[in-house]
Amino acid sequence: MKLIRFGEAGKEKPGLLINDKRIDVSSIVTDYNESFFENDGIEKLKQALKNNTSFPEVSDEVRLGSPVARPSKIICIGLNYVDHCEETGAAIPDEPIIFFKSTTSLCGPDDNLIIPKDSQKTDWEVELAFVIGKKASYVSEADAMDYVAGYCLLNDYSERAYQLERGGQWSKGKGSDTFAPLGPVLATPDEVADVNNLSMWLTVNGKKYQNSNTSNLIFKIPFLVHYLSQFMTLLPGDVISTGTPPGVGLGIKPEPVYIKAGDVIELGIEGLGTSKQVAVAYS
Repeated sequence: MKLIRFGEAGKEKPGLLINDKRIDVSSIVTDYNESFFENDGIEKLKQALKNNTSFPEVSDEVRLGSPVARPSKIICIGLNYVDHCEETGAAIPDEPIIFFKSTTSLCGPDDNLIIPKDSQKTDWEVELAFVIGKKASYVSEADAMDYVAGYCLLNDYSERAYQLERGGQWSKGKGSDTFAPLGPVLATPDEVADVNNLSMWLTVNGKKYQNSNTSNLIFKIPFLVHYLSQFMTLLPGDVISTGTPPGVGLGIKPEPVYIKAGDVIELGIEGLGTSKQVAVAYS
């Protein structure tokens, strides 16, 4: 299944994308939130669909929100592609680099990107994200995929001056409003033939900057679930973003390229859809 949430920001309803048609399943599901995943909501939804095939259709003109309601955590992995390490001049990590995005950075896939107040170095990062399906603590790598509810496209926007020049942790450059557009869909694992071989790309104003494949991940999803669960409990609905390939603005030579108001950022991952953000100045 491909789960979507649609409607006005803050008032989204749950739906599904079936054969490129959007349907409203709010009559049988409250929302795609922690409670939904915790209570085996995906399987119950599958069974409900077998018993009821008549649901309202949703216009393609209706806004899509994040396919997951505000999670308890958005965890990100830094420097998880060898060639991205090389373009930023960073050493290849021996263990995953972990940072957090604020839950208030989450937004819909096609919502505007708000450039933070006084920002000069807002950057892009196409990433494969996955969503936790059940409570995970001290999970073995062999069992890790049992804890994955599905996969999403995420743009891990970053303010590089805040991240790298202001001291302390990376998180201050990662958590601004609209810095985590997620979706358009949450695709359940049966929808994705091989999550370790998905093409991914990102353009700015039509120019392709990122063009890679999830096969190039250093730390793959089973290890990430195992690893993260040694340090914290992962809750149903938590979003984990796996890192970005090369081609970020920071790495452009001879001079970095950063986002300015009016820029159009488009991105996609094979099987997970595309998203588009228009950059606007903070006001």
